Amino acid sequence: MSQDRSTIFVTGGAGFIGSAVIRHLLDTTDVSIVNIDKLTYASSLDSIPQAAGQSARYALARIDICDGEALRALFAQYQPLGVIHLAAESHVDRSIDGPQDFIRTNITGTFTLLQETLRHWRALTPQARKAFRLLHVSTDEVFGSLGPDGAFTEQSPYAPNSPYSASKAASDHLVRAWCETYELPCLISNCSNNYGPYQFPEKLIPHMIIKALAGESLPVYGDGRNVRDWLYVEDHARALHTILRHGKVGETYNVGGRNERTNLEVVERLCLLLDRLQPSNHGERTRLISFVADRPGHDRRYAIDASKLERELGWTARENFDSGLEKTVRWYLANKSWWQSIQDSGYDAKRLGLAAPASRDGKPVH
Repeated sequence: MSQDRSTIFVTGGAGFIGSAVIRHLLDTTDVSIVNIDKLTYASSLDSIPQAAGQSARYALARIDICDGEALRALFAQYQPLGVIHLAAESHVDRSIDGPQDFIRTNITGTFTLLQETLRHWRALTPQARKAFRLLHVSTDEVFGSLGPDGAFTEQSPYAPNSPYSASKAASDHLVRAWCETYELPCLISNCSNNYGPYQFPEKLIPHMIIKALAGESLPVYGDGRNVRDWLYVEDHARALHTILRHGKVGETYNVGGRNERTNLEVVERLCLLLDRLQPSNHGERTRLISFVADRPGHDRRYAIDASKLERELGWTARENFDSGLEKTVRWYLANKSWWQSIQDSGYDAKRLGLAAPASRDGKPVH
């Protein structure tokens, strides 16, 4: 990989949001990118088709962010001027069944990355230290559950309710502490629910698309009235690039799509789109909707106020929910080979997160 241009590390770059960030950077910039990913079950290098033939600008480092020595060697080799930290365990249901992996990756991994980033930053020239940035990407779930009105701002208090959101809240606090105590130039972003191409099938939208295409039951948790703000992943990738380039060190920026929908509304809209784009011989797909036991600790409503990002950095979402959802459905229809290969590899779509009691090592006891 060429050393003639600035380099950015993207942790978790083979995941859903990380791969969107890398695709955006390869398409719109001339920076070099090192994708740091240990390639877990939810990773896919096929999500970065732009990387083919980009050996001068793209490199994959298959390492765990908990491995400090491996990170140190990467910093020494590539001398990056930016880090976008996305590597995380992120599925709430999985965190309920097996919280240990979330504690290790999201907390210990972030701590290790911060330590090695700090070591690298302190060794840079004064000019390079001034240019360096670390952007830590978090979630709106750290703020807990909203009532029927209002939206999360950057000043909202933290009140995480799941092992996943608690681990992300902890990582946010670590980043803030390293920025304040050690003066490491960090920024934090908190985003709403992402959706779009290349999303792993365990998440709501691709899960429902795939099950609807197969004519299977579409299980909606509880009464289906839980509300989420939906953000198209390519809009999020643009936001993260904007924050890295123009954000103020030490600041937090909320990223949201201003697209609040209940889970039931999302599933119903998916059914209508699929009926129009690929009709079923068995009737309208809304007949497949069923209601199942709710997730333990299921937050009722999230909503993001992204006005600070819009006002101060000039970012706005390009997709509304209808346009983004149609693009997403069309992509899954046109790219069956991508998600079919995940299913063929042994991915089990069974229900998780029913709060099985955990053992001392965090693994579920059955």
